[in-house]
Amino acid sequence: MDSSKVVENIYLLVIVTLISVLQNASFAQKVERECKNQNIRTSAFERVSCANRNCMDAYPTFLAVMWCAGLCLSQAPAAFAGIIYLVIRQKYFVGYLGQTSQSTPGYLFGKRVITFLFLMCIVGIANYLLVRFYGSDYKEHVETITNAASALLLIP
Repeated sequence: MDSSKVVENIYLLVIVTLISVLQNASFAQKVERECKNQNIRTSAFERVSCANRNCMDAYPTFLAVMWCAGLCLSQAPAAFAGIIYLVIRQKYFVGYLGQTSQSTPGYLFGKRVITFLFLMCIVGIANYLLVRFYGSDYKEHVETITNAASALLLIP
């Protein structure tokens, strides 16, 4: 497989990953700015720090399931779900800076996106096993369903 074919299969995932890196840098910048503004640990610093830590705790899981879903099944819906997750993570972070109860919808919605990506991984692996052991390939059908189902992520 030549390198242009490989890039064609992953470029959306790479773009989402790079956007997530920029978002992480933005979150870290907010923590650093709040730390420099206050010499003592204030509640604002605690909230920013906690929001950043919570986002970073879920980050490896997000990257793993997004990449696995994109490689095992379909790049476009996985990247779309990744963008939705980043928007939700931004909402969670900003919500956490206000009252912590404002962050709950973002947290729950983020769990739904991660679950969707995880299910995409499972379906992609199951299809691979079906092809490998039984010669039945349902990838086109599953991709069609996944593409349609990814739009359902927009429903709150």
